[in-house]
Amino acid sequence: MKKVPYRHPISKILGVTVLFFLLLSTSIFAQEDASAEADSGSGQTEAAAETDGDPAAGKALFNQNCAACHALNRKMTGPALANVESRLAEDEGLDREWLYRWIKNSPGMISSGDAYANKVYNEFNQAAMTAFPTLSNADIDNILAYTAAPPSTPKPDEASATGGGQSAGGGSGSGVSNELILGALVLVFGLLVVMLILVNRTLRRIAEANGVVLEKEVGEKRKPLWKAFVDNQFLVLVSVIFLLLGSAYFAYGWMMQVGVDQGYEPIQPIHYSHRIHAGDNKIECKYCHSSARVSKTSGIPSLNVCMNCHKSIYQVSDETLAEGKQEYGVDYNQEIKKLYAAVGWDDQNQKYTGDTKPVEWVRIHNLPDFAYFNHSQHVSVAGIQCQECHGPVEEMEIMSQYSPLTMGWCINCHRETNVKVEGNEYYEKIHEELSKKYGVEQLTAAQMGGLECGKCHY
Repeated sequence: MKKVPYRHPISKILGVTVLFFLLLSTSIFAQEDASAEADSGSGQTEAAAETDGDPAAGKALFNQNCAACHALNRKMTGPALANVESRLAEDEGLDREWLYRWIKNSPGMISSGDAYANKVYNEFNQAAMTAFPTLSNADIDNILAYTAAPPSTPKPDEASATGGGQSAGGGSGSGVSNELILGALVLVFGLLVVMLILVNRTLRRIAEANGVVLEKEVGEKRKPLWKAFVDNQFLVLVSVIFLLLGSAYFAYGWMMQVGVDQGYEPIQPIHYSHRIHAGDNKIECKYCHSSARVSKTSGIPSLNVCMNCHKSIYQVSDETLAEGKQEYGVDYNQEIKKLYAAVGWDDQNQKYTGDTKPVEWVRIHNLPDFAYFNHSQHVSVAGIQCQECHGPVEEMEIMSQYSPLTMGWCINCHRETNVKVEGNEYYEKIHEELSKKYGVEQLTAAQMGGLECGKCHY
């Protein structure tokens, strides 16, 4: 009886066809996105042409000079600045020349008795706005163009309204909705699957009618693999010994990990990104964990430390927000609102309400009670960087325990790390005595008694 290999030629056709339709749909979606971006870009260009100044340059100047106290659509330390020129012209009859004088020398205008300047001064806690004499009239024109330009992304209600119109029209530019294209692709894929099943059955019937035995069916008549394994006693003995040794190895490794929390990464009640704060913004670790310099513990930063910056930083940039949602599933703006709720900060009126809520932070690094560790001894005296023990925190989105923090890990560090004794008054005398004793210039913590039990256990 003739034997032929069992193949699925239709599967190749199916794969090529599906790939073709996927590429086709991707190109259609890309064209629609490009046309939408072109439409929005042309709209922004037309809006910019209607104003005196460059909104793009104005945005950079606004973020550099104004964003610490002002926002476009909400009150902060100062008033909201969206359409500030048109609002002042309509409500107060003030022109752009008045804005030039106010931005360049606000204290001078207040002292001169200008009515509106004093009104703003009294409304905002009698704190004069910082003067910006270095800004030219062209710079101010650019800033005003930015405050007058429409937002780059539509508001939620506007987005829903425009989105509804596009869906009713059947897509942007192409005249065919994405749902219709996707439905057509699903239908074609289903038809191809049905065709594959029918062709497979037909080929099997033809093979059976001609007396052809498929290789797949021949293989099923061979001796089962498990029976061949059982009949080979040497192979069974070797396998049993291997399984016993492997089980003992993994059991020992598992038991040695009891109490070791390396890699522990709990979810905190308020998401805090070390990657953004310590990495992107270069905030020093000891700015928040200030007690690490003088205390046994590094301490949990109080929320007031967070509010030193977040009184003014109430939201992140669009790029950072999109990255957080896409990469980590986190809305950073919502996390800032959690901070405001905990500290009792009224963001709209820029004042504390007194209604505070404790934040139940989850502790990550936790040494046993019988082990003593002093942060100030290592940070201030030894000059060890935080990353030596805690890893690259500036790259961590969610803080985790980087090192095992076991006794053996600490002992190895004491044996291998040279103590920085040069210019360190703390070690000046002990360095001199131990240099005579050991006859070396470089000393380790182990040579200074760092392996004594009483150093960490007493």
